Amino acid sequence: MLLNLTHLSFRPEFTSAVEFKQVAQQDVKKQRFLVEKTEQNRQPNVIAAEGDAHAADLIGKALDEAGGGLIELRRIEATEGITNQLSKSRNSVYLSHGPQMLLNITGA
Repeated sequence: MLLNLTHLSFRPEFTSAVEFKQVAQQDVKKQRFLVEKTEQNRQPNVIAAEGDAHAADLIGKALDEAGGGLIELRRIEATEGITNQLSKSRNSVYLSHGPQMLLNITGA
């Protein structure tokens, strides 16, 4: 005996429940994706913050060990950068002579 079902319908309550379940499952997947995306976006920020904290610790230790030498080195580096920019400029730049010249760097 062969039985062929061509049209099968369910009660509206059952159909509604199935649709509700499918929508709920999609919402769960979407929320999981958003949580994973947020976690992935957070990780680089955490790593960068840890790197900045480590760099600050190293600079603090260097200042403790070398005294003002590191600060003087940074001033010299900044002065070199400023003078390089000024040398490339087509404008005339006049620098005063004395303690105010280029970041107040004094001779050793």
